[in-house]
Amino acid sequence: MSSDIPMPVVFCWHMHQPEYRDLRSDEFQLSWTYLHAMKDYVDMAAHLEQQPDARAVVNFAPVLLDQIEDYVSQLDGFINHGGAIRDSLLSALAESTLPGDNQQRTVLMGKCLRVNKQRVIERFPGYQRLASMAEALQRNPDAVMYAAQQFFIDLVVWYHLGWLAETTRRENVSVQQLQDKQYGYTPHDRRLLLRLIHDELRSIIPRYRKLHEQGRVELAMSPYAHPMLPLLLDMEVAREALPESQLPLLTHYPGGEERARWHLQTGLDTFERHFGMRPSGCWPSEGGLSQATLGLLAEQGFQWCASGQSVIQNSLKCSSGEGSHEDGHPCRHRIYRFGGAEIDCFFRDDGLSDLIGFNYAEWHSDDAVNNLVHHLTEIARACPERRNCVVAIILDGENAWEYYPENAYHFLSAMYQAISTHPELVLTTFREFQRQQPQRVELPSVVAGSWVYGTFSTWVGDSDKNRGWDILSEAKQHYDARLASASLDPDTLKKAEWQLAACEGSDWFWWFGDYNPAEAVNDFERLFRLHLSNLYQLLGLEAPPYLSDSISHGGGATGRSGAMRPGQPS
Repeated sequence: MSSDIPMPVVFCWHMHQPEYRDLRSDEFQLSWTYLHAMKDYVDMAAHLEQQPDARAVVNFAPVLLDQIEDYVSQLDGFINHGGAIRDSLLSALAESTLPGDNQQRTVLMGKCLRVNKQRVIERFPGYQRLASMAEALQRNPDAVMYAAQQFFIDLVVWYHLGWLAETTRRENVSVQQLQDKQYGYTPHDRRLLLRLIHDELRSIIPRYRKLHEQGRVELAMSPYAHPMLPLLLDMEVAREALPESQLPLLTHYPGGEERARWHLQTGLDTFERHFGMRPSGCWPSEGGLSQATLGLLAEQGFQWCASGQSVIQNSLKCSSGEGSHEDGHPCRHRIYRFGGAEIDCFFRDDGLSDLIGFNYAEWHSDDAVNNLVHHLTEIARACPERRNCVVAIILDGENAWEYYPENAYHFLSAMYQAISTHPELVLTTFREFQRQQPQRVELPSVVAGSWVYGTFSTWVGDSDKNRGWDILSEAKQHYDARLASASLDPDTLKKAEWQLAACEGSDWFWWFGDYNPAEAVNDFERLFRLHLSNLYQLLGLEAPPYLSDSISHGGGATGRSGAMRPGQPS
């Protein structure tokens, strides 16, 4: 009987950062790519390497792969050829001198406090001592001029030590010696740490590629710069799940279908350049699906995609009544097809995914793993046809872990071990599950939505978000006009095309809104305006005056409310 076989479980980790480079100067405006790379992307690979029977899907945004490659190139140039580092925070670790200007010192000091205080700063006495001094100086900024250069050197070193992968921290003797030293770091110490970061960043893409070649990881991708494909194709699909949604002035993004194809085709080419193969699967940016999106993904050759639980709930309700299934099967953990589109769709178990993303960080790791396994076995025992079902646990593979003790080292190790050895469960990948020829559930159409609440409200509908779409659409119209006039030389046109892609990323719209933390909103909305200004510059046009003004100011609570969000409303 099918109930005698183990229940398939898929972990899908989404690795994604937007375009942080000023594409005119190539300077990184925010440092999150290399910080998450040296911590989370390294750790996530290491856990899979250490568990031979573990399996997972790892999804990369191609723009992230390009940025990792850029950092590796910068560090190689600096270490071996005396080149420059185009990231002010990483440069502060690398260069022999630090800024002497008080304002620059204050900015640097603030950056070195942007990490989880409980889990990272308070874990290390040396870091905590420096952070307390930095907080006192922030309250008395006139005193910054009296702070010694060594204070800033030690603070920068500790910030980077704090962001190291836990697996590296436990295995690397040099790291342990730097931590034990606590203060008084020398140029040699800084160079040692920089070389370690270089080695870690350089290892990331080859490590995941090797795991894929060994059959232990399935690699998947998102569209190149992480745009919301359904909204590029037709803004009005936002009203399928949320009829009252207020839309931008232009309800059809100019040339949206062509741009959606560009992000998919360029993403595939970029992915193949880094990994030597083309992926079977796609996590469309933010799990954003619509019927037109499914058709486009199938056209590009993808065999599977995935989204959030609310999307399938809305689609089932629309097709045949709330909560029912077309074939009478009682389990919702199925594989679906919609409206004749030749692509399989998997859907996130929001409850289990959100337990990992938001709850288990406060639990003892053994209790958390036992609870997760309990939920999975309950699902398995309630499912009479396990060969046709798969539990999909999908979440971002980077932001949750700093809220766990020791970057979730104990939780992730125990989780992979417990599930991979459990007689009623089996870890697999989406592609491997497809190869078992499970039965598909056919539905007339998908109700368009994303992994967050099954709607697009995180990216459109709010006045600030709509304003962002309006000014992006206006810039796209100028781009189209210049393209039609054939007045740009091929090199400039290519640069403008890539600059436009950066403007189309989903992250800018995610952060707009008064419920997000002001500091993060300020960072991301400023970068969005910079990308748009650069686009106008490349087009040979004067940027509109409104790009000098903030689009959104934020003001919500700090914590995980901005970088992460649950799949279901609380």
